Amino acid sequence: MNRPLTLATGFAALAALAGGAVALQNESAAPVSTEAPAAPKATSKGGSARPEAAPPPVTGKETPMAERVAVIGLLNKRNGISRDLTMKPGQALRAGNVIVRLRACETTAPWETQKLTGAFVQVDRLGLENKWRRVFSGWLYKESPSLNVVEDPVYDVWPKSCTMTHPEIGPATIRATSGSSSGGNTPARRSSSRKSGGDAPAPPAPAETAAPSNPT
Repeated sequence: MNRPLTLATGFAALAALAGGAVALQNESAAPVSTEAPAAPKATSKGGSARPEAAPPPVTGKETPMAERVAVIGLLNKRNGISRDLTMKPGQALRAGNVIVRLRACETTAPWETQKLTGAFVQVDRLGLENKWRRVFSGWLYKESPSLNVVEDPVYDVWPKSCTMTHPEIGPATIRATSGSSSGGNTPARRSSSRKSGGDAPAPPAPAETAAPSNPT
């Protein structure tokens, strides 16, 4: 026999429906994250995270041109007197009837195969008419004086040194690791050949060569 519906049972049913609607509303209103997912970290074969290698720091720096010091040799071929002119780029020194002006000096880096010490100099001479005349302007090299020479009947000029430094390590430097010629971390493979003292496998027989198409 069905029980008659009362106000109490009606209110209970309505309360249950309202509670379900509130629960559904709370589920739909849950906040959604808008941040992009983090990139997965590189892992090694063992599964542990491998930190990214930082670029090597810059070690040392190249000496600015204005701070370099060059020693230029000057020889008077008439009396055989020679002297050393120590100057920086932009300076000029006079010795008698000649003026030597240094514009630049350079040395090759320590890792270069060919070692050169060069200086860009300008040589001015005082002539018989009491006027200065430029007799040379260009690069001179200590190790290869024949590349460029000062053609003057009295004076000879050549570079003797250039004091400067070069950077040793920069951001583009790739360090070579032991056990790998390519600089990677891959271990060297073991040789598949047998150890010395054992029976070595017989070498393969040479392949037969085809007879010439036009025998003589």
